[in-house]
Amino acid sequence: MSNISTIEYAAEVFTQGGIIAYPTEAVFGLGCDPDNDEAVNKLLLLKERSVDKGLILLAANYDQLLPYLNDNAISQEQRSLILSRWPAALTQVLPASSNISPLLCGVFDSIAVRVTNHPDVVALCKLTNKAIVSTSANLSGQPPATIWQQVEQKLGDKVDYIIKTDTLNFLKPTSIINGLTGSVIRQ
Repeated sequence: MSNISTIEYAAEVFTQGGIIAYPTEAVFGLGCDPDNDEAVNKLLLLKERSVDKGLILLAANYDQLLPYLNDNAISQEQRSLILSRWPAALTQVLPASSNISPLLCGVFDSIAVRVTNHPDVVALCKLTNKAIVSTSANLSGQPPATIWQQVEQKLGDKVDYIIKTDTLNFLKPTSIINGLTGSVIRQ
């Protein structure tokens, strides 16, 4: 299967409400359509992750994140700074739209988002024209998978499709900052 047909198939699984495992900067992620509550619930159950924690969204560009953000709460100066940090292996916590599912933001009024530069994720987001849920490919409390073979071994029967390519080989998961203040949440 060529890379583009792999992404096309992943996009089809995504659109049909499936759970996809895919490479990110340092680890494999599990994701689904952020607008499909059934898929998000399935993902949370698969991971044994508390709904209170919220999830990260990855996107190919800022426009794909706008439906999930309260962009009016972000000044032009803050937005310029936020955008200057991307695309990169940096997750920014920003004000959440009041219209999004609480499954995405948990108990918070903010949401963690990233414009990634991983080519497979960018291709998937462009093909579906939307952001994708992202949480590490593991059961809560377990080490995240760093190669697709680990995903297949530990979660293969629980995910609908695995994109079998490589991460960008970063040594640790992305840093998380408050996008408005710049304060570090996770180094």
